[in-house]
Amino acid sequence: MDSNLHSLSRQLIELRIAHADLDATIDRLSEDGAPQDELLMRRLKKRRLALRDQIAQVENALDPKEPA
Repeated sequence: MDSNLHSLSRQLIELRIAHADLDATIDRLSEDGAPQDELLMRRLKKRRLALRDQIAQVENALDPKEPA
């Protein structure tokens, strides 16, 4: 069980880093004066939402709200 929690904690950290990197990329692309690639932006935002959902799932697995 302890190794599973360690694995989930590590996965959570990696997901949060990936989300932050993607968030920074989206911000940088949206601030540039160059014309935006709308398809690319939609894909990046969709990936960011998927990462947010994965983060929530791992957080719930680490700290369930209801007793098991």
